[in-house]
Amino acid sequence: MRSGAIAVVGRANAGKSTLINVIVGEKVSIVSPKPQTTRDRILAVYNEEDCQMVFQDTPGIYKAGTLLSERMQRATENASKDVDLILLLIDAHEGIKDEDKALVARFAERKIPMVVTFTKMDIMQKSVLLSAIAALGELPANVVCVTSVSSRTGKNVKKLLKILKENLPEGDPLITDDIISDKSEKFMISEIMREKILLKYDKEIPHGVAIVINEFTRRENGSYYVNLDIVCEKQNHKAIIISKQGKALKETAGFARAGMEKFLNAKVFLEVYVKVKEDWRDRPDRLKEFGYSETDKK
Repeated sequence: MRSGAIAVVGRANAGKSTLINVIVGEKVSIVSPKPQTTRDRILAVYNEEDCQMVFQDTPGIYKAGTLLSERMQRATENASKDVDLILLLIDAHEGIKDEDKALVARFAERKIPMVVTFTKMDIMQKSVLLSAIAALGELPANVVCVTSVSSRTGKNVKKLLKILKENLPEGDPLITDDIISDKSEKFMISEIMREKILLKYDKEIPHGVAIVINEFTRRENGSYYVNLDIVCEKQNHKAIIISKQGKALKETAGFARAGMEKFLNAKVFLEVYVKVKEDWRDRPDRLKEFGYSETDKK
């Protein structure tokens, strides 16, 4: 049997969370077209009869601007150190960038086997893909394969899994086969709320939002009661989130509740409040309060 830990890394919006959700077959990470969507290191487990892959979804790599984003970048660095394989995803449908080549060199320094995979091949012309591969130039010795995949269509996903499997060491499973993620239902409920805010609102507002679950209770009839706070950084952000007569907030909460019900496979009664905590992303006490400490959380 082959088993091992795989760090999934790449620039923001490379498609890491989407690919992991497709591979595992369940929602273990939220997805949006905005950077900074993934804030945590999240484990996702994929099992076959003779193989177990423990994926580590990591925050996208970009220039840190707040204490929170600095910690997110540190989480990615730490996740890529103690693994059996690195899966580096590159979105090159508009061509390869210098940052992509720099990431290949940067993670190659780990001396850990690495698979470089171009994502979103469904929107990438073959000529662009070939040019991107050529642009990488001479690859470090620990790059065992360069391939491409489309999470949206599923093309090459099985091929990628075969490549990953072949490059994992032989050994016993790392995690029991009834577990697909290390995150709790409560954590996922907060992430689903944040995902819908990312999808609903534009510009800087979603990045300054934290979700605090005040109560997460399963009732005797099987339904759930969820009471949460949307924490933002400025009073005008609060006004935008709520909007006139609370229309935007009601729409977002309804969107989130539907996502929660799909995830929990049960009815959800959701109460949402909006609070302001100025500059919380740069305050260590607030980061700790909201679960973004320097250690793994939730």
